[in-house]
Amino acid sequence: MHEVSLIESVVAIVIDERRRQKFTRVRTIRLQVGALGHAEPDALQFCFDAVTCGTIAEGATLIIEMTEGKGSCSACRLVVAIEDRFSVCPICGNFDVQMVAGDELRVMEMEVE
Repeated sequence: MHEVSLIESVVAIVIDERRRQKFTRVRTIRLQVGALGHAEPDALQFCFDAVTCGTIAEGATLIIEMTEGKGSCSACRLVVAIEDRFSVCPICGNFDVQMVAGDELRVMEMEVE
């Protein structure tokens, strides 16, 4: 379950930011998670409480916002919605579609005290 290591990375980001901003508590963490990134939102949520136990983020609320996959078609030159990394272009059927969005995992916002 790689979601544990992903949440550990999120906690590391929070700790680094605490050093810069000197806050004492994290109330909310908002993550952007790409639909093609192979991170399951339910698993991230499940791991969050265990991984944050004993850290500055203990007791915080995790908000997960999913983003859809998008790809750029080399034939019709459109950016199209894709459902997996190897999707064909839904417009022209071309197989050369380069993923341009959907595999991100970003800390977008933190509410802190």
